[in-house]
Amino acid sequence: MTSPVSLPQRTLGRCGITVPAVGIGCWGIGGPAENLGLPMGWSTGASPAAAAAGLETAWQMGARLFDTADVYGHGRSERLIGDLVAGVPRDEIVLVSKVGYFASTAQHGFDPWHMRRQLEQTLDNLRTGYLDVYFLHHSDFGDGDRWLEPAVEAMRSFQREGLIHAVGMRGPHRFARDRLTVAADQRGDKVARFRAVFDKVRPDLLAVRDHLLSPMSRSEGIFAFAEQYQVGVLINKPLAQGLLTGAYDPAAMPLFGPGDHRLRKRWFTPAAVEVIAEGLNELRGLVGWRREDLIHIALWACLNRYDQAAVLVGFTTPEQVAMNLSALGAPPHPDVIDQARTIMGRVQARLDAQGEVFTDETVRESQ
Repeated sequence: MTSPVSLPQRTLGRCGITVPAVGIGCWGIGGPAENLGLPMGWSTGASPAAAAAGLETAWQMGARLFDTADVYGHGRSERLIGDLVAGVPRDEIVLVSKVGYFASTAQHGFDPWHMRRQLEQTLDNLRTGYLDVYFLHHSDFGDGDRWLEPAVEAMRSFQREGLIHAVGMRGPHRFARDRLTVAADQRGDKVARFRAVFDKVRPDLLAVRDHLLSPMSRSEGIFAFAEQYQVGVLINKPLAQGLLTGAYDPAAMPLFGPGDHRLRKRWFTPAAVEVIAEGLNELRGLVGWRREDLIHIALWACLNRYDQAAVLVGFTTPEQVAMNLSALGAPPHPDVIDQARTIMGRVQARLDAQGEVFTDETVRESQ
């Protein structure tokens, strides 16, 4: 049996949900998937046995927050978590799922009747009677925002019925398909769009992508906004999906098979990974040469943003879970975090400056 580790607790804003500072992101265990005509999963995902072992390891080590979505493997991720839920006290585990990206035969992913059916299926998959948090997975509510108010009312109905406890929404982001089908100069202001949707949804929590390669100005703004409205934040991709841990070798990149979202993301190309690797070598000189040292600084750089935020770390093996949780440790000195951000900020600037190198239409998405 894996021994528990000491994880600081975080209260996620006004909703009052308290969780360990590191939660488990369960996208990777969903495996490969296609949605909206795009690869949306992980072809190098976990086997069922590895996923089960990883979830059990997380629980034994003290993780209590598990984040998934209906579209992660089209229910596969939820069902794997459900096997864990069936064997632990429900009031000790915090379950988060999302709706909206998978429309099936409905007119739209936010058709309220479809949302109810998806929630019922999610609850069945997770083997529970309620969700702690249910997220609107994106902010595309159809032409003229046709489905925005119906989706918000559906969420409030779910709350009144006790099916969900808190409502979440994404921070500023692009709808997945728009990143590839809408020219950059035709895309709207995603921050203005976020604020408009926020005013309608009035969520309890935000999901925010943040890591050492995120532009400082963008990240600081969203966390200040969250503090202003006293909403909790779940920070996803704190390790940049392994890019910040040295997991990728530019000379021996893994083969991303069908259904893997990394096929369409330029940071997962050898040229980009080489730039990142150079920055990681400089970072190692500051924080240490073990992979755990890189994980430690990456997680705390995110947790240091906002005291009402938790980070979500993904996995495909139980060994990754154990390393991610045990690496957290005590927070580094703020000056070390600032130096780490400076080092990796230069890397982020190099990636932006070399963007023209990545000319394949399928790998133009900015991280």
